[in-house]
Amino acid sequence: MAQQPIELILFRQLATQLAVPVFLVDSHGDVIFLNEAAEQLLGIRWDDLEELPFEQWTTQFRPRHPNGSAMKVEDIPLAHAVLHRRPAHAALRVVGTDGVDHIIEATAFPLEGSRGRLLGAVAMFWERDH
Repeated sequence: MAQQPIELILFRQLATQLAVPVFLVDSHGDVIFLNEAAEQLLGIRWDDLEELPFEQWTTQFRPRHPNGSAMKVEDIPLAHAVLHRRPAHAALRVVGTDGVDHIIEATAFPLEGSRGRLLGAVAMFWERDH
């Protein structure tokens, strides 16, 4: 993995201490970190992954609207934050690698460096009460 900007490294350190699931992506939308809470919810281990590119994570967990209908990639809050450089929030249905279906609430926002340079984005999410 290429050297990341210090801001992303620091956010990764913060994410390790958070109880809420966190995805951290670079400016291309590729996942560069997910914390233990995200691992538990989605049934994956960051240490077992070599990479998790944008094209993979936006489809791997089969994101859908809570009613089960298809969701456009740009409607996934984290994808929206990277693609449009704006905060986003939505409820969505995802399937973990263990096959368990979850309805989650996700809030995502872009991370910018000096002079408005896009560094990446972060999503914090949690399972919604049914």
